[in-house]
Amino acid sequence: MTPYRQWLATALAEARTGLAEGGLPIGAALYTADGTLLGRGRNRRVQDGDPSMHAETAAFRAAGRQRTYRGTTMVTTLSPCWYCSGLVRQFGISRVVIGEARTFHGGHDWLAEHGVEVVLLDDAECAAMMGAFVAEHPGLWHEDIGD
Repeated sequence: MTPYRQWLATALAEARTGLAEGGLPIGAALYTADGTLLGRGRNRRVQDGDPSMHAETAAFRAAGRQRTYRGTTMVTTLSPCWYCSGLVRQFGISRVVIGEARTFHGGHDWLAEHGVEVVLLDDAECAAMMGAFVAEHPGLWHEDIGD
């Protein structure tokens, strides 16, 4: 049994916090191969006024400097955008676990083509939360994805 659903719960908690703060409901967490949580974060673009503070970026920064990121898993509630996909490739993160890709199909196919293991959970709660957010805040959503 994989711990992916349990790890996704950490990212979902971050997404809910981001939504409660008035931001986008996207959360992420970075885990070691043995399941140790290195860092967690949420999309804070709105809260911080920082267009680079995506959930994966926040989790990566919270993890701090590591000698290597090989063997680590980035868990995210939504398919990572190109910016966050680049972060995964740049630092050699081995696996990406995605809550959902219905709302947004980011760069995860590209990651898989370049040797990153991609696990798509197709989580109903992640999809419902993002779907509702996009319907209620289309302008903010399109700003986030660079549309």
